[in-house]
Amino acid sequence: MPSCRLLSLLVLAFFQSSVSAEQRRLSPENLLVITAATEETDGFNRFMRTAREFNYTVKVLGLGENWRGGDVARTVGGGQKVRWLKKELLKHSDKKDMVIMFVDSYDVIFASGPEELLLKFSRLGHKVIFSAEGFCWPDQRLASKYPEVHSGKRYLNSGGFIGFAPDLSAIVQQWKYKDNDDDQLFYTKIYLDKTQRTKFNMTLDHRSRIFQNLNGAVEEVVLKFERAKVRARNVAYDTLPVIIHGNGPTKLQLNYLGNYVPTAWTYENGCGICDDDLLFFNDAPDEEMPLVYVAVFIEHATPFMEEFLDRLTTLNYPTGRIRLFIHNNVVYHERHIQKFWERHRSLFPDARLIGPEENLQEDKARNMAVEACKKNSKCDYYFSIDSDVALTNPDTLRILIEENKSVIAPMLSKHGKLWSNFWGALSPEGFYSRSEDYIEIVQGKRIGLWNVPYITQAYLIKGSMLRSKLSQVSLYVDEGMDPDMVFCRSIRDQGVFMFVSNRDEFGRLVSSANFNTSRLHPDMWQIFDNPVDWKEKYISENYSKIFEDEKSFVEQPCPDVYWFPAFSEKMCDHLVETMEDNGEWSGGSHKDERLAGGYENVPTVDIHMNQIGFEKEWLKFLKEYIVPVTEKLYPGYYPKAQAIMNFVVRYRPDEQPSLRPHHDSSTFTINIALNSKGVDYEGGGCRFLRYDCKVESPRKGWSFMHPGRLTHYHEGLPTTRGTRYIMVSFVDP
Repeated sequence: MPSCRLLSLLVLAFFQSSVSAEQRRLSPENLLVITAATEETDGFNRFMRTAREFNYTVKVLGLGENWRGGDVARTVGGGQKVRWLKKELLKHSDKKDMVIMFVDSYDVIFASGPEELLLKFSRLGHKVIFSAEGFCWPDQRLASKYPEVHSGKRYLNSGGFIGFAPDLSAIVQQWKYKDNDDDQLFYTKIYLDKTQRTKFNMTLDHRSRIFQNLNGAVEEVVLKFERAKVRARNVAYDTLPVIIHGNGPTKLQLNYLGNYVPTAWTYENGCGICDDDLLFFNDAPDEEMPLVYVAVFIEHATPFMEEFLDRLTTLNYPTGRIRLFIHNNVVYHERHIQKFWERHRSLFPDARLIGPEENLQEDKARNMAVEACKKNSKCDYYFSIDSDVALTNPDTLRILIEENKSVIAPMLSKHGKLWSNFWGALSPEGFYSRSEDYIEIVQGKRIGLWNVPYITQAYLIKGSMLRSKLSQVSLYVDEGMDPDMVFCRSIRDQGVFMFVSNRDEFGRLVSSANFNTSRLHPDMWQIFDNPVDWKEKYISENYSKIFEDEKSFVEQPCPDVYWFPAFSEKMCDHLVETMEDNGEWSGGSHKDERLAGGYENVPTVDIHMNQIGFEKEWLKFLKEYIVPVTEKLYPGYYPKAQAIMNFVVRYRPDEQPSLRPHHDSSTFTINIALNSKGVDYEGGGCRFLRYDCKVESPRKGWSFMHPGRLTHYHEGLPTTRGTRYIMVSFVDP
C-alpha cells in the first residue's frame, strides 16, 4: 500500500509539473500574431483595433510593398504572404516555446484574448492547427484525399493557423513558388501528406473552437451578447471562436458582426468605437475649415423644394468653404432654382448650375460632380445630397467631418416609417435585405456608427479617398444599373467601409410618390405623405404653444368663443391663391347644386374644399390640429372631426360684403382668417348677437372656435374695402 501511495504521489507531482511547464510555455508573452497587409485599409484598421483591445503582439508583414499575389478575391493566389512569412519565421525557428499565429487582416477580427486562444490551442493537443471550412478550395479534386471528419468542417483554410514556431517555420521553408501561386493549395498539399501531417502533428479546427471561417457558415454564426462585450457564437457546434474570418463572399457579414464584436456596440455601454479618431474644428477660423464640394441632385419632382434649397444657406458651415453644384433634371423646379439663385447667389459665387435643358443624365451628372472634387487637390470632402432629404440639423456637415470616416452618411428615414437611406444587409442578388438590427437602428434603439453595405441620398466622402483608392473607379456609371447601386458596389469592391451614423438627429426623408405638380401649390396636399414637413410649412409656429402656455396663446374675446393660432402665413396665401386659381365661386344665392338638397339657407360666395380635391386633406387637418384644441378648450367633449361643409368665403363690398344673422349646422365651427385687416381689406369681423360681442380685428392665420347651434347666433360684419377671405368648417354637424 505505501508503495502504491508513493507511486500515486509521484504521478501527481509529475502531472502538476507538466501542467505548470505547459502553462509557462504557453504564456501570452510567448505568443506572436503575424499578419500580412500592403496598406492600412479600413479592414486592417479594424483588425488592429481589436488586436489592441486584447493586447495581442502583432507583427505586420508587407506594409508599403506592392501586392503581387494575384486577385485573391476572385481567383487563386496569395503566395506572396508565404514568402514574407518564410523570411520572418527564420528569426523564430529555434524558439521552442514560442507560439505563432498567422491570420489575414483585411477580413479578420479578434473576439477574445491571448489567454483563451492559448488555452484552446493547448486543449486541442496538436502542434499546428489550421482553420477549417466547408469548401475544398482551390482544387476540388483533392476533397476525397482529406481525412474523414464525423463532426465539423473538413477542409483546410489558410486564412488562419497557429502552431509552435519551429514547426511553422519548417512548413513554410518548403515554399519555392511564385508570389501569385496559391498559398492555400501549398498548405493543403502538406496537410494531405500523411507523413508531414504526422511529423508536424497537424490538425484542422473542425468545430471552430479557435477560427471561424464565415464562408459557407453564415447561418451557423450568431451574436452572443455578454456582459459589456459581444461574441460570435457558432450554434452548429456550440463554440465561441476567438478569430472571425470573413473569407470569400462573406465580407458584409463580417462587417455586420464587426459592428458589435468585441465591444464596438454593447447593451451596457452602447457604442464603444464612436469616439475613436475624431477630428475637432471648434476653434478653427472659417478660412481654415475643410473645403467641401456640395453636390445637389434634383432628379424627380419633390415636395418642399423651396425649404430644401433654403436649408443649404442655413448650414452651420462657412459658405466660403463650400463649392456648390446643382443638377436639376425637373422643369417644374426651374422656378425654385431661379428664386433661390436670385436670393443667394452672393453666397455661392463659384456655383455650377445644370438645368433640364442640358439633358444631362443622372449618372453622368453625379460623375461630373465627384470628378470636380477628384481633380482638385484642395477639395477635402465631397458631400452629395438628393432633393428628397430634409436636412434639418444645420451642423450635419461639421458632425460628419468630425467622425473622420472615409465614407459616411447621416441616418435619415421617412417619418413614422422604416424606409431609410441605408440597407443593413444585401440579398444574394445584391439588393435590399433586412439585417437583424435594422429596425432598432432606424428607430434609434441602438445608437452608434454602423458599417453597412448600402447608403444613398446623403453622404460625405473624403477627397483623399477619391484621389487614392477610388481614383480609377467609375463611381456612378455602369450600363443597366442605377447610379446608387453602382456607387455602393464600387465602394465595397475597393474594401472601403461605408458608415451610417444615427448618433445625432439629422433630419428625414421626404416622400415624393404622390406629388402632383399639376396643382398650383402641390405641397398643400402632402399632409398624409409628409406630415412633419407639412406642419413646418403650413401650421403656425405658435400652434404648439397653445398646449404649453394657454393664457398667452388662446384668447376668449366673447363667451365660449376661443381664438388661437392655426395656419402659417404661407398656408393662408396658398389656400387663397388656390381658390382664386380655381375660380368657381358660388353666386351667393339660395340655389346651390353643390348641396344635397340644392338649397342654401344662408348663402355665401364660396368654394368648397371638395371642388379643389382637398376634402380628405382638410379632414386630416381637423383631426390632427383642431381636435386636440377642442378637447382642451371644451373639456368633456370628444370631437369626431366630421365635417361636410368646409369652404372658403370671399367678402367684397361690391359682391357680398356681409352675412345675415344665423346659426351654423354644427356642434362647433372654426373660422380661420386668411388675410390681414388694414392691409388687404377694411371692415369685416363677426358679431355674436346673444352677447352683443364683436370680434372686429381678426388676425391672419388665427382661428375662431365657437358653438354652432342654439347659443351663438352670429352675423358677418360688412367688408368696406378690398377682399376678405375666411376658411369655415362646420364640425360634427
